Amino acid sequence: MTPDDINAAAKALFQAERAGRQIGLLSLRHPDMTLDDAYAVQAALVALKRAAGARGIGWKIGLTSRAMQQALGITTPDSGVLMDDMLFADAANVPAGRFIQPRVEAEIAFVMRAPLAGASVTRADVLAATDFVAPSLEILDTRILRQDPATGKARTIVDTVSDNAANAGIVLGAQRHEVQAFDLRWVGAIVKRGGVVEETGLGAGVLDDPVTGILWLVHRLARYGAGIDAGDIVLSGSFVRPIEAPSGSRINADFGPFGQVDLTFA
Repeated sequence: MTPDDINAAAKALFQAERAGRQIGLLSLRHPDMTLDDAYAVQAALVALKRAAGARGIGWKIGLTSRAMQQALGITTPDSGVLMDDMLFADAANVPAGRFIQPRVEAEIAFVMRAPLAGASVTRADVLAATDFVAPSLEILDTRILRQDPATGKARTIVDTVSDNAANAGIVLGAQRHEVQAFDLRWVGAIVKRGGVVEETGLGAGVLDDPVTGILWLVHRLARYGAGIDAGDIVLSGSFVRPIEAPSGSRINADFGPFGQVDLTFA
């Protein structure tokens, strides 16, 4: 993609989010689009958000499970930027029309006490830099069609990454834990919608260990001379499939002793 292509795609996504209307697949419009192109679109989109007054508060890691990677034909996670206007309080009521096609995922959130940067960062470094971990929900949304109506073609990884990794919202549970207080591989959640169990999963679904997700992100950012800042929230990746959250949905994620998170969509 040319710089003009990248900026045009970012502007279209920015306007789509504001208008609550989806755009067509970038992967159809730009069939030779690469993952580097997609991250360039994402960076331009985030720049537009910052220019409009939003502030970065961290990162999300996505596509960490084998099932989701196989569905998109990839072998690596993706990442997006969390902004301050995405943060919702536990038990919040999301206003009607805030999102286009919201879905939710259960995740373990890391909040950092120290910065992390560089290709040599280790698992021990991640643990030392973590202030606390908490139960969380991520709200996903898509400003790009999930499927092209004319061709039936589904969106691909370049569409998702361009769209800030389908990033839309975050809810942190009230509970705070030392990162080594639990074996995060065995921290799981029962996720209900309207009192009905929709998904269950364990932290091990995230690259066998949620800490590995943080490590992957640090190493990816290192390739661009970037890193994680002190105070950042990092969503380590979902260990359940996305759950549709249409208007009227009541979501509860029960993480057992680790805590719980609630959210309602008006």
